[in-house]
Amino acid sequence: MNEPIHKMVGRKLLNIRKTRGLSLDQVAELTGVSKAMLGQIERGDSNPTISVLWKIVSGLQISFTSLIEDDEPKVTLVRAEELSPFEEEDGQYRAYPVFPFHPQKNFEVYTVEIESDCRHISEPHNFGVEEYILMVAGRLELSIGQDLYILNPGDAIHFSADRQHTYRNVSDDKAIYKTIIYYPPA
Repeated sequence: MNEPIHKMVGRKLLNIRKTRGLSLDQVAELTGVSKAMLGQIERGDSNPTISVLWKIVSGLQISFTSLIEDDEPKVTLVRAEELSPFEEEDGQYRAYPVFPFHPQKNFEVYTVEIESDCRHISEPHNFGVEEYILMVAGRLELSIGQDLYILNPGDAIHFSADRQHTYRNVSDDKAIYKTIIYYPPA
């Protein structure tokens, strides 16, 4: 049975307030909605108007949909064999989107495979974008601007990705790494 929307809004509002460590008085001050009305909404005793909801989301600086959309699952299982890669360099460079970008998250995660002696140039990302690389197998040469780094299995590196960077597999076997790309909030 689906939860009535006003109950979902109340539950989510209560969760946001508790997560932020705010009292009803503080939320009332931030939003311009009375403490009594906020309490009724949180308990699911009131079905708030759109104008009241807009005051709440504006005051708390959250999206309108964050109060009304279904919850994300608590567990997301990704099976490697179900992933389809983005391929470049004639298939020699493959990036598998493990956790693609989601607007409520500020990152995405890929597994990357690079065949021996393959070289892949990545153009600069937007200002503030960061990359985290965790080597799994093979040997990777990473150049960032004029700097050169050699990564072996178990190594990790973090860098600002707002300048050109190049990946090159310098081992005889396939190089594999996990990469996390972080995007700053808009």
